[in-house]
Amino acid sequence: MFSDNKKPRPMNELGGQPNRIEKNTKIKGDITSEADFRIDGKLEGNVKTSGKVVIGKDGYINGKVECVNADIEGKFNGELLVKDLLSLKASAIIEGTVSVAKLAVEPGATFNAACTMGKGAATTTSSTAAPKLESTKSNEPAKAS
Repeated sequence: MFSDNKKPRPMNELGGQPNRIEKNTKIKGDITSEADFRIDGKLEGNVKTSGKVVIGKDGYINGKVECVNADIEGKFNGELLVKDLLSLKASAIIEGTVSVAKLAVEPGATFNAACTMGKGAATTTSSTAAPKLESTKSNEPAKAS
């Protein structure tokens, strides 16, 4: 009776159980997976997954990450390619280059990266966005008449 109302998580259908690198674990090398991945330890290398990557508050990745979605609370340094949504929590520290379709940043997050956004962002360069930012007008208070 109740099982008809519950829909299985798409992650379980596609990739099985999520993978974890726990705190106090250090890995050097490349990881390929079809399931979600959570890093609470340290990874020196590349991650490629057709799922979601989560970097926990104590997590750190130095390398290239390719994924569909990402939630980052910890530190990332390198190249980040996210096909859909990148969510940066207040404790996140990002450095390097980022290519993403959608970006959500909580106040307090550190985002020191060259960023390309929009559909097909993984295939475009970030140099086209810079001139638009330079030509914007400075904010001045409105004058009452």
